Amino acid sequence: MDFFYVLMPIAGVSIFWPGLIILGVGVGIIGGFFGMGGAWMVTPGLNILGFPMAFAIGTDIAHMAGKSLISTMRHGKFGNVDYKLGVIMIVGTVLGFEVGAQMVMWLERIGQVEKYVRLLYLVLLSLIAWMVFADVAKKKRKDREAVAAGKEVDKLSTGIEWHKTLHKIKIPPMVTFKEAQLTCSAWLPIFISFATGWMAGILGIGGGLIRMPALIYFIGCPTHVAVGTDLFEVMISGLYGTATYTYKGRTELVAALIMLVGAAMGAQVGTVATKYIKGYGIRIAFGLAVIGCGVSVLLKLMAKWFPAWEGLLDGSATVLILGLVAAMSLYIGIRMVIGAKAEVAAKKAQISVAK
Repeated sequence: MDFFYVLMPIAGVSIFWPGLIILGVGVGIIGGFFGMGGAWMVTPGLNILGFPMAFAIGTDIAHMAGKSLISTMRHGKFGNVDYKLGVIMIVGTVLGFEVGAQMVMWLERIGQVEKYVRLLYLVLLSLIAWMVFADVAKKKRKDREAVAAGKEVDKLSTGIEWHKTLHKIKIPPMVTFKEAQLTCSAWLPIFISFATGWMAGILGIGGGLIRMPALIYFIGCPTHVAVGTDLFEVMISGLYGTATYTYKGRTELVAALIMLVGAAMGAQVGTVATKYIKGYGIRIAFGLAVIGCGVSVLLKLMAKWFPAWEGLLDGSATVLILGLVAAMSLYIGIRMVIGAKAEVAAKKAQISVAK
């Protein structure tokens, strides 16, 4: 079985390399689809596979930067990226990221990084899952009420509309974003980007786990624009994060390269899939993935709390995180193929009618 393990020279641990490939390809698809680097799965995934948490954070950021660049280019072709919004958010993202990274180095020095990063993951994943499904439930309730009143269902309506309240804050300068189709104070995206950058630096994520729902619920972006714009931000924070964690000696480039090869291919599939799965279809799938990831992190924590069951709980966490990535990738791939076939059939029908 030694064939399936490769030594990571910087981290000093042997890793199950097929697990790295599964994470790379699967998270490439998932990241391109949800509009994020996928580190919310990969960082705990790498930790579960055997990387110390600080190395899991730095390594995932390195692989994430290159993959997000590819996905951003694809989304840009579909008109899903609001570059003006993304550029404004860069300053807050970089500042927040450095603050978070310094906090990780401090937690590592006092020997508490594993405990607090995992607990923070659990809290964050729980809050995001609640927000997504509360939004879906409220949207469905609105649709039912419209039908009961004999009104037409508004396909563009949303459940949670916190952004409408935040848009009432008129602190200059006010900025209009064409692709996102909104006008707001420039300080709103700057504040959001600082907060998500700070969380990204602590958790070793590009910020997409937080920023994609933040762009939807706090700024008011359409889902597909939030996906593309978030990937642009993930690319920027990922490149900066790679530099700062490599400088701190916490990046395992061998593992990052193994994952990046598969992730680059998977990102193409995930990005194209957003053409066929819109709005709440993306949000529901995202919420389910967040729940699964949270359960895997909880299992890893329980392994420390119950030493007698450590082997079973660690194994279950590994199977769950890899199975989740594989299942979500398969779902996205199948939906993309179905959508593409329907599009081709529609075009053939149009040609037949024209003749």
